[in-house]
Amino acid sequence: MGLWYVSADTLAGSRFLLSPLAEVFAALKLLHAGTASHPGERAWLDAHLPAYRARLAADPVTGLLVRSGLGAEWIADFLTPTPRDGETFEEGVGRVRSASPADARAHLTVSLRGPLPAALDRDDLPERAADLLTYVWTQTVRPYWDRRRRVLEADVVARTAQLSRGGWAAALDTLLPGRTRWLGGNRLQVNLHEYPPREISGAQLLFVPVTPQRAGWVSWEEPDRYALVYPCAGVLADGTRTVVPDSLGALLGPARARVLVLLDSPMSTSQLVAVTGQGLGSVGRHLKVLLDGRLVERRRAGRSVLYSRTAAGEVLVTAQRA
Repeated sequence: MGLWYVSADTLAGSRFLLSPLAEVFAALKLLHAGTASHPGERAWLDAHLPAYRARLAADPVTGLLVRSGLGAEWIADFLTPTPRDGETFEEGVGRVRSASPADARAHLTVSLRGPLPAALDRDDLPERAADLLTYVWTQTVRPYWDRRRRVLEADVVARTAQLSRGGWAAALDTLLPGRTRWLGGNRLQVNLHEYPPREISGAQLLFVPVTPQRAGWVSWEEPDRYALVYPCAGVLADGTRTVVPDSLGALLGPARARVLVLLDSPMSTSQLVAVTGQGLGSVGRHLKVLLDGRLVERRRAGRSVLYSRTAAGEVLVTAQRA
């Protein structure tokens, strides 16, 4: 298994970070796989997969680059520079574009676990990769970025609350279930691959959420920065689960009904603000009405207050969905 040795100080100083470039690369992986995890991803693929495949069919060198770079066990490192705080997509993809051609070829050889195809023995690989990532950003991610950013922000709030309730073991074990685990001592399992362990004590450790549900990888800039990219909570990413039945919207009002529908999983006020795009005052008023009507309940989790549907609220939502 892949192990990182992490000191207590490094773990305590770690942080969650949003990265447009990571979101775009996760979208590229989803387009490459062509397989959806939920109806929201299926609708997105239906909208964008034909044009993506047509683009690669017209550019076989870039198509081969993608297939080679997304190896079965290892992604070519130059495609996934470690995220940086506050970095825009343009800044991030600029780092891909400026990668050394020799490094790009070497990284592809690692991801292929074999010799580089003759068609990829060229110096424009970073440029081609950056152009494709820019296409994925402009055509398939940027139109949805405002909502995706709110979803990712909500995930960070949820993970932080989970950390305060259950400690690092609870938070890390659920990032990539079955792949990431806190093993005790100073050992963090980051994947299931048999690679030599890494000592990262003293480095900056980052946790980066993305919305595609089968995404997940690690990256680093030795010896200073290490990142673990993970899929955000499915209840947040699957937009189909937040569709408000017309009858429920007529009964409670569309905005208040959406808050009730979202609360099939406990959320804080901050999470609800992030996911719905409503103001803090509006969400607070909706929650007060729902609390007074005994459709939701609240409980404290560390420094957060989490809201969830009561049995009565569950019956109401379920009946309106029928």
